[in-house]
Amino acid sequence: MPPSSKPISRPATSPKVEPGKGCGYKSPSAHDPGFALNYISTRGKAPQLAFDDVLLAGLARDGGLYVPDSWPRFSAADIAALEGLPYAELATRVMIPYLGGTIGEADFAAMVEAAYAGFADPVVAPLRQLGDNEWLLELFHGPTLAFKDMALQLVGRLFDHVLDARGGRVTIIGATSGDTGSAAIEALRDRDNVDVFMLHPQGRVSEVQRLQMTTVLADNIHNIAVEGDFDDCQALVKAAFGDSAFRDEMHLSAVNSINWARVMAQTAYYFSSAVALGAPDREIAFAVPSGNFGHVFAGYAAHRMGLPISRLIVGTNSNDILARFFASGRYERALVTPTLSPSMDIQVASNFERLLFELCDRDGAAVEALVCQLASQGGFALDAAAMAPTTDLFAALRLDDAETEAMIGQIHGETGMILDPHTAIGVAAGRALRPDRQTPVVAMGTAHPAKFPDAVARATGITPALPARLADLSARPERCEVLPNDLAAVQSLMRIKSRAG
Repeated sequence: MPPSSKPISRPATSPKVEPGKGCGYKSPSAHDPGFALNYISTRGKAPQLAFDDVLLAGLARDGGLYVPDSWPRFSAADIAALEGLPYAELATRVMIPYLGGTIGEADFAAMVEAAYAGFADPVVAPLRQLGDNEWLLELFHGPTLAFKDMALQLVGRLFDHVLDARGGRVTIIGATSGDTGSAAIEALRDRDNVDVFMLHPQGRVSEVQRLQMTTVLADNIHNIAVEGDFDDCQALVKAAFGDSAFRDEMHLSAVNSINWARVMAQTAYYFSSAVALGAPDREIAFAVPSGNFGHVFAGYAAHRMGLPISRLIVGTNSNDILARFFASGRYERALVTPTLSPSMDIQVASNFERLLFELCDRDGAAVEALVCQLASQGGFALDAAAMAPTTDLFAALRLDDAETEAMIGQIHGETGMILDPHTAIGVAAGRALRPDRQTPVVAMGTAHPAKFPDAVARATGITPALPARLADLSARPERCEVLPNDLAAVQSLMRIKSRAG
């Protein structure tokens, strides 16, 4: 079936389902006048914080990740009322409950509107049809051609708003396997109250991904190529936050998906696509290529909010810790293998801790014990009772590079569409593990194919071109520091370069 870019209307008839059925304890309605929300750490020891403090904190002081103390609940009527809204207005309605009153609704709506105003497609996140009840949600129409723009264009504005109100400044430290870095840099470049230090694994991101970071020469942007893999970069970031004196000295914050604001912003496009395909009167399945689990956890959050999601299908590459977990209940790290989908070359998924918190009945001490076991023994296992909530909701599939290239070629042959390697993994997982033919399955289109031209060219014979505004990327001057996998070296550079100390 050829791809379609026509607006999608609600089916005339579809089965009625209860939104969020089976999602556990019930939270108050997100639209109750008395609804209030704060944030708690997945390890249970850090202080409870309001949204604006969580935004600036990034990682909790006990090493955990912040999650809402209760899930805002959307009724079927709330979800139905989203139909036909422009993306920015829909996203504002979905996210407002998470602010807990810390930001005025009018100010927030203006930030959301500005965040998406510059996207190349006026729909912001358009759906294209791949096949029978099979859809692609294109999330790469932002400035850096990757789905990370969907959150970070807003997060940058949230930082400005909160820091301006407080008269403060922060130093951002982040780790990227490719796309987060460029999206964060684009969102935060030239901002007076933010310095950015972005770590990427040397030689393990695509050429386009690297250049999108290193060619930004703004005074507040600092790129660091670490001699190691992404897990090493991620460990350095967590270690920097774990050094309390350094954290306070540099006013550290984060834009990785460890920051709750990232996850919050990503819930919106689950709602927009589901409503376009018939929610709340119809269940939807989502297929998500995943490395760090933040993208999938945003879908889990939408499910807990009441969106009728029948299945969250996780696609992984050869770095398959998530696929192995959902198949066996054992979470065990392995060596990171470079692949054609470098943004997923991860063996310890940070956001998985948020799901682990839910599977442990929100017992922070239990989560901390498992995380310690992962660090000391390289893995842990959950029993059948703990895994039970994942059985119906989650499924996962591993693809190697040959299978990824084959899927890129297959979709091009069927539809004429060109997918990047990450998106192809999501599409393949959705086709293999969709619950049935009657349920729409939406695969997440995470990056423009021009970010990975070599893999695409081998699979299709076509080298996709960058948009005109990035056509001279390879000719732009670069700036980047190469450092060993050593916390002291990273901290020394940050002390020298940061304006926040």
